[in-house]
Amino acid sequence: MSDILQVKNLIKRFGGLTATDNINFSVKKGERFGILGPNGAGKTTLFNQISGFIKPDEGDILFNSENIIGQTPEKIANKGLVRTFQIVKPFKDLTVFENLKVATLTPRMKDELKSEIDRNKWIEYIADICELKEVLYTDSEMLPQGYLKKLEVAKALSVKPEVLLLDEPFAGLTVSEIDPISKVIVKANEERNTTIVLIEHRLKEFMALVNRIIAIDYGKMIAEGTPKEIVNNSKVIESYLGKGGGDIVNS
Repeated sequence: MSDILQVKNLIKRFGGLTATDNINFSVKKGERFGILGPNGAGKTTLFNQISGFIKPDEGDILFNSENIIGQTPEKIANKGLVRTFQIVKPFKDLTVFENLKVATLTPRMKDELKSEIDRNKWIEYIADICELKEVLYTDSEMLPQGYLKKLEVAKALSVKPEVLLLDEPFAGLTVSEIDPISKVIVKANEERNTTIVLIEHRLKEFMALVNRIIAIDYGKMIAEGTPKEIVNNSKVIESYLGKGGGDIVNS
């Protein structure tokens, strides 16, 4: 598989704080890739740079071999690199169907959806794979948190992303609500060949979902590998448990 996303020597400083400190990694097309780290590690700042909301001080971000540094979030999204946010923000006065329709009214989908019939069929397809058909004509303000999280993913998938950045999709969910979201993410990856890049603190669910992981702490990359390699890495363990944590766990 070829690399669809490459992050090279990425540095971002806020005053005296270096939020991302020479971060380097690549994501292969069709991969489910995870970014792990404790609170304050720099994960969301990294997403903000990749998606164009923050400009790095140094480094390069290549999407499909094109350097996208300095491009606006909407331009990056229209190229096919789309993100979700930790806090869901649906159009509360609109139904699920209408929320998804708004998401399709982008330049990226202009040539894809030639008619309203095409648009409606596409919305129904996305609602189906995201398990939203039963609430398709329900006002989004009436939905529980689990459905709102699925709607957030569905809106992103509505624009046919090549890469989908998911920022803590399980945050605020119960154990029973997490499984449906996980299934939606796997469907998007396996049925749509959407490359997934995931930030998440729910470690058990996170490890079951991704194929490969980088771990960061205080803005620095401290490990890279498979989920099995990462959970046994002493630096990763210490970043969560404190100094000496790796020795304790592996003793």
